[in-house]
Amino acid sequence: MNNKAIFVQAGGGYDKVVIGKSDAAAPKAGEITVRMRANSLNYHDFAVISGLMGPSELRIPMADGAGEVIAVGEGVGEFVVGDAVVSTFFPDWLDGKPGAVGFSRVPGDGLDGYARETVTASATSFTRAPTGWSHAEAATLPTAGLVAWRALVDVGQVKAGDFVLVQGTGGVSIFALQFAKMLGATVIATSSNDAKLEHLRALGADHLINYRQDSNWGETALRLTEGRGVNLVIEVGGPSTLQQSMAAACVGGHIAIIGILSGVSVELPVLDALVKQLHLQAVLVGSRRQQMDMVRAIEANSMRPVIDKHFPLEKMVEAFRYQESNQHFGKIVLDI
Repeated sequence: MNNKAIFVQAGGGYDKVVIGKSDAAAPKAGEITVRMRANSLNYHDFAVISGLMGPSELRIPMADGAGEVIAVGEGVGEFVVGDAVVSTFFPDWLDGKPGAVGFSRVPGDGLDGYARETVTASATSFTRAPTGWSHAEAATLPTAGLVAWRALVDVGQVKAGDFVLVQGTGGVSIFALQFAKMLGATVIATSSNDAKLEHLRALGADHLINYRQDSNWGETALRLTEGRGVNLVIEVGGPSTLQQSMAAACVGGHIAIIGILSGVSVELPVLDALVKQLHLQAVLVGSRRQQMDMVRAIEANSMRPVIDKHFPLEKMVEAFRYQESNQHFGKIVLDI
């Protein structure tokens, strides 16, 4: 099958995004063919598209994809034609501890991704999507949803009564808020925008802090816990926010380092980490097994994602420019 696809030329950059065609072969043993229906945008995709981490050769971008199975190869028992499925960020990381370094096997980076109408890949490159979710909703899960899930459940081991701090209103932080409330935690949310903070309140945030008005928001968060401290911080800001995150954390608390929005290098206040015996854990998405666990939890709790805006696939560059503007609240989706 020869179908429409978006390509990024070597090096990346908005001027190097082109529309073309991509063949999808009939599925071999262990493979499925999927009619893609949606992608969702993430910072990693932006880095590839914009040229910040541009590809070394012509590449189909987008790590997150959802659609329906249209053909099944020999030996595949997990899926049948018509199943709604969603991609996995690390198609080779099925379970257990991570074993790969970097993005060489990540669709949309080291491998061709899902900005195309049809793809044939190993059945283990997908999981089933949550029952009743649209393809656009399912496409929000593989990166932002799963990294939030792993940070809370695997890294932070959050339980009812714990405090969780989320930063900003991007996809990871909103998923973390939703999952934290699902687990019975108290959530402290930060943003520089009062209107967005009210949206977070509507989603269940218990305490709100405008970090632009309160530069010592870490101490404020600590006070909100009555001095106990936050059990888990979803750290998406990077160097500019890490010290405040450490101030907010409880003794033995966890800081899930997820984002690099303010840079990639930081001077670590080691004494602060020692005094509080903090766990700083870098979290890069998760395994296929963790994604399957997340899908089951979503279904059991009737959760839905927050989607800010839809763009057609052909308007990919426009969608990323909108993401750069930081106007969005939640996920941005490409409809295929």
